[in-house]
Amino acid sequence: MSIWTKKGGNMPERYKGFGYWDIATRQMSIVTKSQQTRFQEAKIGVVGCGGIGGGTILMLARMGLGDLTIVDKDEYDLSNLNRQAIASLETIGITKTEATKERVRITNPYTKVNAFNEKLTPDNIDRIFGDRDIIIDALDNLYSRVVVSRYARENDIPYVHGAIHGTQGQVSVFTKDTPSYEELFSLPSIGKELGEETEAEIKKLTKGVPPVIGPVPNIVGCLESFEAYKLVTGIGEVNYAPKILNFDLLNLESFKVLEL
Repeated sequence: MSIWTKKGGNMPERYKGFGYWDIATRQMSIVTKSQQTRFQEAKIGVVGCGGIGGGTILMLARMGLGDLTIVDKDEYDLSNLNRQAIASLETIGITKTEATKERVRITNPYTKVNAFNEKLTPDNIDRIFGDRDIIIDALDNLYSRVVVSRYARENDIPYVHGAIHGTQGQVSVFTKDTPSYEELFSLPSIGKELGEETEAEIKKLTKGVPPVIGPVPNIVGCLESFEAYKLVTGIGEVNYAPKILNFDLLNLESFKVLEL
């Protein structure tokens, strides 16, 4: 039987002797038990279950996140196979949230997943992410990023941003104490209500479907998940805006943190 046909399901009998700390054991020389416990108790939201989102979500689960909320309105199709970690022939035609929730369940059954198969909007964002400690952007459009970044800022929730284009990627973290996402990238929406006119202005900045090659969104997703891990556990230095990590896989010397 395909794993995708199993609904809900408990941990397989052969794994019941394992526990949360067995899964986390290889990273316990990097963090203390109290730091890892904070991550186990954390509540993180991810917007998007596609190229960036798949890598982000799987790494959050593998690192031991306790409570994950995901939102995406789409289903997987063949064009997703070149880059989206959850996508396979078995997931074609299945909603991304359903397939992702199942993949997390069989990857780390100690990660609770709250899945919302809908488009994220200003009207439903509080219902979906109102209790989150961190929101991670795994989006592919500017307007939705503005919606999410504004909500996060207004509610004092750290916002982890990631984006890609072709062989290039970028990652940064925004809080109420940093420049806003709109300010950092000088978007035309600054200071404006998010009505139809502002939405149209933002959408003019994006033309067509952006090119992408498989490793790029997964690298960005992994980096975003680790920024969230640093935020929760307190290890390392968080890459706060106006600093932004940029890279281009065609030029390995391009991996650097810039300050805009």
